[in-house]
Amino acid sequence: LVLGLVSLVENVLVVAAIVKNRNLHSPMYCFICCLALSDLLVSCSIVLEMAIILLLEAGTLVTAATVVQQLDNVIDVLTCSSMVSSLCFLGAIAVDRYISIFYTLRYHSIVTLSRSQRAITAIWVASVLSSTLFITYYNHTAVLLCLVAFFLALLVLMAVLYVHMLTRACQHAQGIAQLHKRQHPVPRGFCLKGAVTLTILLGIFFLCWGPFFLHLTLVILCPQHPVCSCVFQNFNLSLVLIICNSIVDPLIYAFRSPELRTTLREVLQCCFP
Repeated sequence: LVLGLVSLVENVLVVAAIVKNRNLHSPMYCFICCLALSDLLVSCSIVLEMAIILLLEAGTLVTAATVVQQLDNVIDVLTCSSMVSSLCFLGAIAVDRYISIFYTLRYHSIVTLSRSQRAITAIWVASVLSSTLFITYYNHTAVLLCLVAFFLALLVLMAVLYVHMLTRACQHAQGIAQLHKRQHPVPRGFCLKGAVTLTILLGIFFLCWGPFFLHLTLVILCPQHPVCSCVFQNFNLSLVLIICNSIVDPLIYAFRSPELRTTLREVLQCCFP
């Protein structure tokens, strides 16, 4: 609950800052804003899910109650759609940054505000539709396989894009160093820093989302195995890690922007004069 509250505050601040500052109404910040909204929904839905589980275990709620079942279905759809949209927006941010580096001169003609808005709409609609199908047919192995395949495909996409961006950045640094007749020290330090940043970024993504999709994989491969049963008992831990990802995302993608931090201070000053 504490982690969910922290995530809630962080992501609300990100959304408020982007909405307040018109200079931040660009495609990149639109994707970051939608990522914050997705993470906000992820945290809220998971906290609600865990609260219902605790109330059921305590006997306060009855599983057979129609209202409880309907509420659980709504929360399941909300949780799944927010997870899918959060992953999609992480991929969209990676693609946006890739285009900004490799197609710098054409970036503003390729990534227009209208195109980004259409992409955002498509992601939200696809997330809701796919999550509804996943929840409806959750007993089918093919559905779980699609979810796991989606995660792995996104992980590979992000890794390829960010590694390619790091390679280009190192080559650029090497060229600058050669112009200044310093061929070794700067590029090595720069590339090492970039490699560390890349490792942290992908590592956090895999650490936070991996256990959840490992759980789904084990449900497919060995639903009755004793070892798998031990993993299933720790399912709540994978949900906690996803909430942790919702806390870390603003630190990685939003708060590193000086202009967004400045706007954030203005928002806080308005709230706490």
